[in-house]
Amino acid sequence: MVAADTRRFAVHASESASRAVVRIEHLSRVYRQDSLAVRALDDIDLEIDEGDFAVLVGPSGSGKTTLLNMIGGLDSPTEGRIWLAGTEIGGMGKGELSALRLRHIGFVFQEFNLIPVLSALENVEFVMLLQGVPTADRRDRSLALMKELGLEGLEHRRPAELSGGQQQRVAVARAIAAQPSIVLLDEPTANLDSKAGAALMDLMRRLNQQRGTTFIFSTHDPMVVERARRVIRLRDGRIEADERRT
Repeated sequence: MVAADTRRFAVHASESASRAVVRIEHLSRVYRQDSLAVRALDDIDLEIDEGDFAVLVGPSGSGKTTLLNMIGGLDSPTEGRIWLAGTEIGGMGKGELSALRLRHIGFVFQEFNLIPVLSALENVEFVMLLQGVPTADRRDRSLALMKELGLEGLEHRRPAELSGGQQQRVAVARAIAAQPSIVLLDEPTANLDSKAGAALMDLMRRLNQQRGTTFIFSTHDPMVVERARRVIRLRDGRIEADERRT
């Protein structure tokens, strides 16, 4: 009986691991401010599964952005371990981390971070260009996605010629087009009015449902929280609640 239970546990653990895009164990991050040690994250355990549409919420200083940066390999743990797409990222060099991010992570920042001298279409293609996707493939993929995101007819405009909502959709298209394992978004509606923010969230929810794309948001916006299917609440660097919704 013990052996059977052990095998059953091993199967369940294997299934859980196969579904997890991100796995975090005992993660802590301590920053130095003069002589003070500030613990931004404190012994975090977390798994993000394929297809999650999750939001990190909490008051300022709760650790939301720090945790998002850790998942994206933009910051390093003081303690603990992080796996992304089955690969442990702790101890990786800058080149290895850059290659992993290129293949597995789509980023959408609140400042959009579009390249001003490139057209909207060229911005969407840019990550795929770095990935070495053939010209015809990346052009077809970009045009199809821009049409899906309501950007048809805007392909040759530069970022300065687009509204904030249009720029944000271009940033989402760029992140999705590269077919990453996970898309990370830091305050995605911060620079948008309520109508544009709601439209963007509904769009990403549709992409999540239709394509199975995994999204993690960091936000203060109640509208973003309302649309999430998983709400991870942080306080003082710890996870105080993790709610899954149907």
